[in-house]
Amino acid sequence: MKNLMVITFFIFVAVVANSQDYNKLAAAFSDSYTKEKVGKYADAANSLKAHYDANSYEINLRLGWLTYLQGQFNESLGYYNKAIELMPYAIEPRFGLALPASSLGNWEMVVDQYNKILAIDPNNTVILYRMGLISYDRKDFKKAYEYFEKVVNLYPFDYQSLLMFAWSNLKIGKTREAKIYFYKTLLYSPDDASAKEGLALIK
Repeated sequence: MKNLMVITFFIFVAVVANSQDYNKLAAAFSDSYTKEKVGKYADAANSLKAHYDANSYEINLRLGWLTYLQGQFNESLGYYNKAIELMPYAIEPRFGLALPASSLGNWEMVVDQYNKILAIDPNNTVILYRMGLISYDRKDFKKAYEYFEKVVNLYPFDYQSLLMFAWSNLKIGKTREAKIYFYKTLLYSPDDASAKEGLALIK
């Protein structure tokens, strides 16, 4: 009975300690949100750095965002990479990492993260659309076509995807299909200048 009481006491102490730690951390997160809202990004980050735990996914993810807002892109990459290390199948830190990577002009890192997201979630339309834009910007119109086609198959009346799919069709010589998708775009946005420009190029 005495041993049981001792064990129970230590369990109680551990629960109370964890509760106190949680309350402190919750207060730090709350404080960071308040400071972020008024643009005090460094102060918001410092609220969490005071409780930094390298094994906390949540802290690393949040600090990745706050250091990005401060323009500290390399530091932001470090926090996001740590979050990815802790939760390798999570998508949100990979979305986050793309922000400082793109700000640094490291588009290969962005594409690498997007491909890893697609390996986890092949039908992620946000990433499919962004990969389509990157491919289109690089004038790899065939690849852009493939990405936008997937989005349009999943969301047949999505304005931006319809428009870019129309342009991708036109760029690879599928003028009949391009015309159809430019017209579909106009159903969504009747005065769309880009869709009208595309139609004007089709003889």
